[in-house]
Amino acid sequence: MASHTASQRYLSTRGGSYDLSFEEVVLKGLASDGGLFIPEEIPSLPKDWASKWKDLSFEDLAFEIFSLYISPSEIPSADLKDLIKHSYSTFRTPDVTPIVTLDKEKNIHLLELFHGPTFAFKDVALQFLGNLFEYFLVRRNKGKTGRDREHLTVIGATSGDTGSAAIYGLRGKKDVSVFIMHPQGKISPIQEAQMTTVMDANVHNLAVDGSFDDCQDFVKALFADPVINKTHRLAAVNSINWARILAQITYYFASYFTLIRSPSFISGATVRFVVPTGNFGDILAGYFAKRMGLPAEKLVIATNANDILHRFWRTGKYEKKPVHGAAAAGGFPEDGAQAHEGGVKETLSPAMDILVSSNFERLLWFLAYDVYSTPTDSLSTRRATAGEHVRAWLAALKSDGGFTVDEVVLAAATEDFESERISDEETLSTITHIYSSPSPAMTQTSATGTTGEGYILDPHSAIGITAALRSVLRAPPPTTHHISLATAHPAKFSKAVEMALQGQPGFSFDTVLPEEFRGLEDKARRVTVARMADGWEGVRRIVVAEVEAERAAAEKAAT
Repeated sequence: MASHTASQRYLSTRGGSYDLSFEEVVLKGLASDGGLFIPEEIPSLPKDWASKWKDLSFEDLAFEIFSLYISPSEIPSADLKDLIKHSYSTFRTPDVTPIVTLDKEKNIHLLELFHGPTFAFKDVALQFLGNLFEYFLVRRNKGKTGRDREHLTVIGATSGDTGSAAIYGLRGKKDVSVFIMHPQGKISPIQEAQMTTVMDANVHNLAVDGSFDDCQDFVKALFADPVINKTHRLAAVNSINWARILAQITYYFASYFTLIRSPSFISGATVRFVVPTGNFGDILAGYFAKRMGLPAEKLVIATNANDILHRFWRTGKYEKKPVHGAAAAGGFPEDGAQAHEGGVKETLSPAMDILVSSNFERLLWFLAYDVYSTPTDSLSTRRATAGEHVRAWLAALKSDGGFTVDEVVLAAATEDFESERISDEETLSTITHIYSSPSPAMTQTSATGTTGEGYILDPHSAIGITAALRSVLRAPPPTTHHISLATAHPAKFSKAVEMALQGQPGFSFDTVLPEEFRGLEDKARRVTVARMADGWEGVRRIVVAEVEAERAAAEKAAT
């Protein structure tokens, strides 16, 4: 692992693109060969990072981390600081991502990532990404008018939170059109209302009569389509965009420093991060933090019944649909292989109802880089070898519905990761348990979504806590602390919360509901239905027509 240089560059996981700038990978989103962008080198931390960074604010810490990946020749330091300050000024708490101790005896802590404008962890990255898009466009369009101005067409798919976070990060921005696809009827009512009630002219919601994976496939098809790429500059907001992963690295460091500053932290204790994940982006940021040098002992993957990641860590097989009965090993038979035979299983944690985890490709590249070459090989050989393996694995996923890695690759994966799969029943049980058993050390404020009785978890965060409770059995206190990531405010998932807590002493969902959500579902909406029968070409027709209408209106307004 090399130290940071001012000329950090980026490559594609599939080997078709090298030596790209940060600006290029942010604006492109997806590589032309279909791969995802990663830094050519993961920077090592400065020698004095532990002492120099431990008391920094979230914004200052973000600046230090981002500066390792973004050359000052691309974004001058003063501009980068302004972008960061602007991005996190929208959060409701000054420390941006605070920690709550849920169980003092077991050393289980919750990292609250839902204090941004849409009450979900995606805000941490998408507020920054939206400002990056604007920054690059303002610079590129200086002195240009009319059709000479560069216009960004942002395309995204959402299983719930990405869409609203992207929309709130991009609404009203000049020279940007944003199109967000969501699976019709398969996200929570609050999530749908957050997106579809935004009336800014540059925001377009597309309800697809399919699954999230169908929406994600449409996004990838558009990025691979030479026709629209000739006429439109497409940009990605899903976690395939490298800037999102980069932005999320910060809260791993921030939470680590918060923890070691606390009186309960014993010198020499280790830290495990537990992450509820579907698309593998949130936990991948933790992997980058770990490779940079953050002393995280393990990263624990927490999945729901859509468990492609859990099955990989158990078997080395990455399959869209498991062979009959295979998923039952080490889990809950009722949510086993039978549940997957029809594709994605709908659960109480819909943001994780994903069949294929897009960001897993990035991890595969690093596993192949480490396993199939040696430090004595040339850098170009090591990179090319990794890209070849990723291409072969992804080709098998497309043609055969899955692939199996060598034992040595799985062994390398288990060095940094463990996995757990959590059922809906266990999710509800954990929400009830945490609410009814408040820890004496628990901080209770209105900002955390708590009531007078106990802490209220959303179902995704409950999956993380359930996995943490299991992990504690393998890595107990006082020598280990667990930081579990809370990905959304409980008010966004009223169905699961009410199922778990209805009738509990002191519980009223009304006390959980933020003021920003009141009356939201009654507001006027704007949404277009995109039919699976029309394919991704139907989405392309919608995008082209809407962008043309926007640009024509802007030109008319300018004359």
